[in-house]
Amino acid sequence: MNNFEYYNPVRVIFGAGEINRLASEAKTIGKKACLVSYKKLGFLSPLLPKIANNLRENDIEVVSFFEIEENPDITQVKEGAEYCRAENVDFIIGVGGGSAMDAAKAIAAGFYYEGDMWNMVYSRHDNVDAVPPSEALPTIMIPTLPATGSEMNQCAVVSNRELKEKSYIWSPCIYPKVSIIDPELTLTLPAYHTACAAADTISHVLEIYFNGESDSDLQHYFQEGVMRTVIDNVEKVLENPNDISARSHLQWAATCAINGWASPGDAWTPIHQVGHVLTSLHQVAHGASLSILMPAWMKTFSQRKAKQYYRFAINVMQISPVDKTEQQVIEEGIDAFKAFLKKIGTPVQLSDENIKEDNLNDIIEGVVKVSFGDNGQLACQPPVSKEDIMDVLTTAL
Repeated sequence: MNNFEYYNPVRVIFGAGEINRLASEAKTIGKKACLVSYKKLGFLSPLLPKIANNLRENDIEVVSFFEIEENPDITQVKEGAEYCRAENVDFIIGVGGGSAMDAAKAIAAGFYYEGDMWNMVYSRHDNVDAVPPSEALPTIMIPTLPATGSEMNQCAVVSNRELKEKSYIWSPCIYPKVSIIDPELTLTLPAYHTACAAADTISHVLEIYFNGESDSDLQHYFQEGVMRTVIDNVEKVLENPNDISARSHLQWAATCAINGWASPGDAWTPIHQVGHVLTSLHQVAHGASLSILMPAWMKTFSQRKAKQYYRFAINVMQISPVDKTEQQVIEEGIDAFKAFLKKIGTPVQLSDENIKEDNLNDIIEGVVKVSFGDNGQLACQPPVSKEDIMDVLTTAL
């Protein structure tokens, strides 16, 4: 088991109806808030005015920055930081899925950051020259999507459309002060978004489960529990969107998947590094990119850690090992996982997103440019080469 140091200061308020505690929590942080959310609010349209009115009724001044798009660009972060400085806000409230919350955290850091804000981002793993922020405005997160876990971690993923890149800011200063996780806010979430969110949550633990330290008993049981919780509950939600119990389980699983509990000292997410390039080059939704890549990754690398894939098949996908070889059990587990993703409605092949063989070299070069280390490999256990990535992408066609 790895040595590790763990820290997470986020205060979590969880449960149906807990959004009603926002004003009382906000009062402890400041007097003027900036609400950060999407340019196209969609199903969130009724929620944001209610939040703003509730804050104003409790003597908190509110301004809004509803300019965030999916996979927020660094220009939106810069504009948001400039707006918050001009308005002299005390704190920021991020409302929405990962894009809105990540943008809110990045804007909070950008409020104090000097120089080019893209310098906050770890955009070259072979020459890590990022200057992470050391100070940020306080934030409150209100997730409306059970996926990214941004409500309880120190990461914010942002894009640079000019460079066609997507990577992350990583700093303790962007941990939220408070996160109000109210599953009722996900009741109107469209089915496809729900399914992609489930794939994202699973990937946050699956990637470490297969690509991280083998000697991690508690982490592996925890990761299996997260994956099993999502599998057990996402179909219930798709059948009955008003199932608040199942919504609650999905929401808490998403938070716990990437708040550090499942991965102390062992945070390898190589599939995400490839998925980010599918998004930056081909605008594939984040969860969809992971749904495409996970089964192909598993088929490509299952023999590197056969015992772990055998364990996954039995403990997560509930494959019976009776009268079967280890390899048969592994293959059935991978096939069952792919069938699950297909059943809930997420893409499982690159062709589902109109990505062809001619596109693969550009995808690989994008992964190499941002995520490969100075050893010429993608970090995980064991490390992955360009040729390995090509095998994964070819399998995913």
